[in-house]
Amino acid sequence: MRKILDGVRVLDLTRVLAGPWATQNLADFGAEVIKVERPGQGDDTRGWGPPFLKDREGRDTADAAYYLACNRGKKSVTLDIASPGGRELARGLALKSDVIVENFKVGDLARHGLDYATLSRDNPRLVYCSITGFGQDGPYRDRPGYDFMVQGLGGLMSVTGERDELPGGGPQKVGVAVSDLFTGMYATSAILAALLERGKSGTGQHIDMALLDVQVAMLANLSSSFFVSGVAPRRMGNAHQNIVPYHVFRAADDFLVVAVGNDGQFTRFCEVVGAPEWSRDERFATNPQRVRHRDLLVGLIGERLATRAAGEWLSLLEPSGVPCGPINDLAQVFADPQVRYRGMQVTAPHPAAGEVTMVANPIHFSATPITHDRAPPVLGQHTAEVLREVLGLDPGRIEALRQSGAV
Repeated sequence: MRKILDGVRVLDLTRVLAGPWATQNLADFGAEVIKVERPGQGDDTRGWGPPFLKDREGRDTADAAYYLACNRGKKSVTLDIASPGGRELARGLALKSDVIVENFKVGDLARHGLDYATLSRDNPRLVYCSITGFGQDGPYRDRPGYDFMVQGLGGLMSVTGERDELPGGGPQKVGVAVSDLFTGMYATSAILAALLERGKSGTGQHIDMALLDVQVAMLANLSSSFFVSGVAPRRMGNAHQNIVPYHVFRAADDFLVVAVGNDGQFTRFCEVVGAPEWSRDERFATNPQRVRHRDLLVGLIGERLATRAAGEWLSLLEPSGVPCGPINDLAQVFADPQVRYRGMQVTAPHPAAGEVTMVANPIHFSATPITHDRAPPVLGQHTAEVLREVLGLDPGRIEALRQSGAV
């Protein structure tokens, strides 16, 4: 079946998460993604375990679960770009590619002739995306950038965590590497836009992606509130800065989320919980008033919801149109009937394990659906295939390159 990016070749010179997340998206869309890895070692995340994928006999394979999360649909080629032979092979692949994605330190690839300025002279249609912690210029350009530090530097941890004056208060990072993931998503969008523009102009361009830039951008409405008010937002725990009630509450047996988004929903919420007078109280009748009297109202709601089990409240609130839900762990997530119906858990054949289970791409195309039939590759799985089919090398030449350590 035809896919959106059929015929597009991507040379993936990335590792860890932000870059591989972008190139996995492109592979899901149908691009041929050639992942270049260091011989004998590969992507750092192959060793970021346990847990490791199990083989058919239940033994650990060489690939950690972390690596499996962001490398499906790719071809793994092992090249030593620091060697003359490996460097020449990488250049050959670059000149036959539509897109390059890399996350080396600023200037590193220029030493090998694999930078945009060098490659674009011979491949002017090349779309070249560089992903770094702080971008290609500026006073921080040479610093290493990791998601955790960027969450702090970029402001996310200033608004994540419980209020300082409450037990457990203080800054918290988000439980998943969101600045990496958002950077991968922004990079995907930028690459697709650049390919569209290339279709008009005939030429590619260099895309400069920085984790810090993305982290600053993704604070979205919080930054807008700061610009309007001049007051930096603070940590609010599970509460919303601008909406009440939009909280986690403890019922008699478990936690639940109540996310009232407007005054009509609040009126229905009050009726369901048996306190219709709250919606007529001038302190709570409108959202601005509820925000001003947040602590009082949240305390009242907490007392009321603590009288019944979470499941009972959800069964009453959901039919009324009040946004609410449980707090699921991942076992509960993948058992949820809606998640199962939407096909968010998929499997693909794997040479060592028999098959590997993965999270599906959440995009649903009507005419060119995404398939998940190619597992993350084992290290060097496609080296000979790519050198033969893309660069036209014969078996003798490939073996000589192996003997030299170039591949």
